[in-house]
Amino acid sequence: MSEHLLELEVAWQQHVGSDMQLFERLMGRHREKHRKYHTAQHVSWVVRHVDELAADESPDDLGAIVAAALYHDAIYEPASPANERASARLARRDLAALGWDDERVSAVSDMIEGTKHHLDPADTDTAILFDADLAVLAADPASYGDYTRGVRAEYRHVDDDDWVTGRIAVLDGFLDRPSIYATASGRERWEDRARANLAAELATLR
Repeated sequence: MSEHLLELEVAWQQHVGSDMQLFERLMGRHREKHRKYHTAQHVSWVVRHVDELAADESPDDLGAIVAAALYHDAIYEPASPANERASARLARRDLAALGWDDERVSAVSDMIEGTKHHLDPADTDTAILFDADLAVLAADPASYGDYTRGVRAEYRHVDDDDWVTGRIAVLDGFLDRPSIYATASGRERWEDRARANLAAELATLR
């Protein structure tokens, strides 16, 4: 088992549940052949960043955030506009099967759906998830390059002109925000580096 899968298994057993068949089915989704960035490795990084931010941000329900991190890209079809909703639906089904109460299941579902835009988190737990998911924007240049190439490969059905137009819109959208990160610790750790990475990528596209 890879280091990333081992980390995710530990996170699952610690925070989500003991049904390893559900875990294996979830990890099977992250091993789909069309995924180049949205893989188990990405999920493991998000879980790591959740733990890192939680140490400073006093979450209300760390287990719910970890569950949302594990499921937030469970359904990932680049041509679909409804991945977040479908992933939230899957999380609802699985967590209910594990015996989670309705309130926690709804909290996880809402967090996952919020990752469609990463805007206006309703609470600290959601802010932690959003920032953990966006931490890649502040990666070192080599890792940031791996991220952009991975996402481009996932969108290989989009021609180059449309890709550039869409990507510029995404980058401008982030740079136009007052802050990319919703938590104080996220801003302190990653804001400046993320803006530098986004600006550098933008310069290559214009």
